[in-house]
Amino acid sequence: MMRLLRTIRLDRSDALVFPRAAEPGEWAVPGGFCFWDDDVTALDGRRRQAFRAGFLGLSSFGWSTLVEIVAASATQREAAVAALAAHIRSDHGAPDDAAARAAAEEEIAFAETLCDHPPGTLVALTRSAEGGDVRERFRTLHERPQDHRAFETLPVFAAISVEGEEEAPIHPDLARMARHGS
Repeated sequence: MMRLLRTIRLDRSDALVFPRAAEPGEWAVPGGFCFWDDDVTALDGRRRQAFRAGFLGLSSFGWSTLVEIVAASATQREAAVAALAAHIRSDHGAPDDAAARAAAEEEIAFAETLCDHPPGTLVALTRSAEGGDVRERFRTLHERPQDHRAFETLPVFAAISVEGEEEAPIHPDLARMARHGS
């Protein structure tokens, strides 16, 4: 059985920070192609947040901050490719069905490369513009092994830091975004 990315929602913040939030349980891809025609340095508000930290859900075509690595069947993978190909054709100007399918296959294959961790692993994304290029960084959150003697003091997930990948923290004004829809 293969592995794919599936959206997960730990709280309702995605509904506040993204133009459209993906529903929990959708197949997902990083979705950086959604910004190819944008001047990413000029993005603001919710669209900027989708660029900076969003995975694209393949049912609603909304955004999710986190995805989970899950087992998937060939039939489920095919459904994800078909949904993404239709979206690429209708919303991103693929010249024909074959080109849309090829692009969808490539995006799904890239998402599969992120699934080289056990099922249940959470993945977060940080996307940035650097020197005219878009850079994507992926971080994983792994479930900690349970130590029965200290069970009540251990968190369920631990963040894994990556040396040389420090980035300024993002401090979105969620209250302003909720009031003004941006």
